Amino acid sequence: MGFFHRPSSSDGETAKPANTVSPGRTDVEVGEVKEENTYAYDDSRKLGITGAVFLILNKMIGTGIFSTPSSIFAATGSVGISLMLWVIGGFLTFCGLSVWLEFGLAIPRSGGEKNYLERIYRRPKYLATCVLASQMILLGFSAGNALAFGRYVTYAAGGEVSDTYKARGIGVACATFAVVLHATLPKWGIRLFNVLGVFKVVVLLFIVFSGFAALAGHRRVPDPKNFDNAFAIESGAGYGGGGAYAYSNALLNIVYSYKGWENANYVLGEIRDPRRTLTIAAPLAVGGVTILYVLANVAYFAAIPKSDLATSEVIVAGLFFKNIFGDSAGARTLPAFVALSNLGNVLAVSFAHARLNQEFGKEGLLPLSRVWGSNKPFNSPAAALFLHWLVTIIVLLAPPPGPAYNFIVNLYTYPGAWINSFVAAGLIYLQHKKSEKWNPAWRTWLPVTVIFFLINAFLAIVPFIPPADGDIWADGYPYYVFPVVGVGVLLLGAVYWALWTKFWPAVRGHKVVAERIVDEQGVEVIRYRKVKTHVA
Repeated sequence: MGFFHRPSSSDGETAKPANTVSPGRTDVEVGEVKEENTYAYDDSRKLGITGAVFLILNKMIGTGIFSTPSSIFAATGSVGISLMLWVIGGFLTFCGLSVWLEFGLAIPRSGGEKNYLERIYRRPKYLATCVLASQMILLGFSAGNALAFGRYVTYAAGGEVSDTYKARGIGVACATFAVVLHATLPKWGIRLFNVLGVFKVVVLLFIVFSGFAALAGHRRVPDPKNFDNAFAIESGAGYGGGGAYAYSNALLNIVYSYKGWENANYVLGEIRDPRRTLTIAAPLAVGGVTILYVLANVAYFAAIPKSDLATSEVIVAGLFFKNIFGDSAGARTLPAFVALSNLGNVLAVSFAHARLNQEFGKEGLLPLSRVWGSNKPFNSPAAALFLHWLVTIIVLLAPPPGPAYNFIVNLYTYPGAWINSFVAAGLIYLQHKKSEKWNPAWRTWLPVTVIFFLINAFLAIVPFIPPADGDIWADGYPYYVFPVVGVGVLLLGAVYWALWTKFWPAVRGHKVVAERIVDEQGVEVIRYRKVKTHVA
C-alpha cells in the first residue's frame, strides 16, 4: 500500500473550465461594471513537468538545509533523533502533498489553500479567505532567505557571518532583483529558477559526496565520531534539553525546511495539463528533496563535532566546507554557491506568493483590489509582486538584529500549522459527507489525512506548553509570545473580515464585488461591479 490512491474515472474527473461566478455572489447581476481584467497566458509561459519540479525544488531547498540542522541538533542533543526527525519530516511532507494533490486536481485554479478553505468553510462567507489572507500577506515574505543570501555572500567575501545591515542590504538587492525580473521579464524569471534548481541539486549532491569522503577519513579535522552511540542525548549549555517543547520546535523547524511542497498549487492556472504535470512533478520533487536532506545531515555529522554543530547557527554549510577543505579560498567560495541556492528560493517564493496575493485581489478582498489583481503592464502580477516585495523589505530592515528578527522570521511557519489542520479536517469532512458530492480525480487515504491533521494540530498546540527546563525566556522572549502572536495574526484576518463585509459597506452604502468567469478556452475574466449593499 502506498501513500496515494488514484481512483478510476468513475470516481470523478478534474473540474473543467466553465462559465462560473464566485460562490454565493448572487448580487453580481446588478450594478455598474467598474473594470474588467482578462488573464490569458500562452503555452510558452505555462509550466510543464520540469518547470513544476523546479518551482517546488526552489522553494523547498532554501535556507533550511544549510542552516537548521544546527538548531535541530541543539534542540534534541542526539544525532540519531535528529536524523529520525528529518525522515519523519519527509514522511509528513508526503502526507501533506497527497492532501494538496486531491484538492488541487479537484479545483485546478491558482491560489492553493485559499480555494480549498473556500470550498470547505462557506459560512460565514469569506471568513476563511480573510484569515488566510492575513497570514499570507503579512507573513508570506522572502526575508529569511534574502537575509541568508546576504550572510552567505558576506561570508564568502571573508566578512563576518553575523546579522549585519550590510548582509540585510544585500538581501534587499536579492529580493528586489527577483521581483523586478518576474514583473518585467516573466519568461526569464521561470528560466532562471529552473537553472538555479539544477544548481541547488548539484550543491546538495556535492555536500553529500563530500560527506561520504569525510566518513572515509578525508577531512581537515579529527574524526568527530558522532555516530558512536548515536542516540545518546547531549546536555548542557547550547542544548535544548529535550522534552515536548524542544522536540516540537525542532519538528517545526524541519517542517519549515521542507516548506515549499505546496508551491505549484499556488500557480495551477499557469501549469499545462495540471493533472498529469502535478501528479508526476510533485512526488518526484518531494522524494528527491527528502533523500538529499537526510544524506546532507549525515554529511554534516561526518565532518562537524557536536559542540560546533550545536552553535553554528545559520552557517552550517560554511563550517562543513571549512572542515572538509580547510580555510582556503576554495572553502570560502563554496558558500557563494549556497547563496545562489537562496536566490533560487527567493525567486520561487516571490513567483508563487505574488500569484496568491493576486488571487486575493481578484476576489475583491483587498483595498485597491483592482490594482493587486491586475496583470498590467507586462501580463504579469507586477502589483502583487510589489506587495510581496514591500512586506519582505519591511521585515528585512525594520527589526533590530537578534531575537526580534529571529522571532518574526520563525513566525512565518507557525500559523501555517493551523491552516493545514483546517484544510486536513475539511478534507475528512468532504470525503465522508455524501451530500457534498466530492468526487476528486485523486483521493488520499484516510489514515494519511488523519496523520497530517494530527501532526499539524500538535505543532499548533505544543508551543503553548512551557519548556521542560523551566526557562521561559530561552529565545529572548517568553515562550508563549510566539504562539500567541501567530494566532493573533490569524484572528486579525477575522477582524478584517468584519470590517470588509459589515462595517465599510454600511458606511459607504455600496460594495465592489468581483465576478469570476472562465470561458470555453479556459481564459479567466474578472469583472468588478459596484453594488448597493441592500441588494441581497
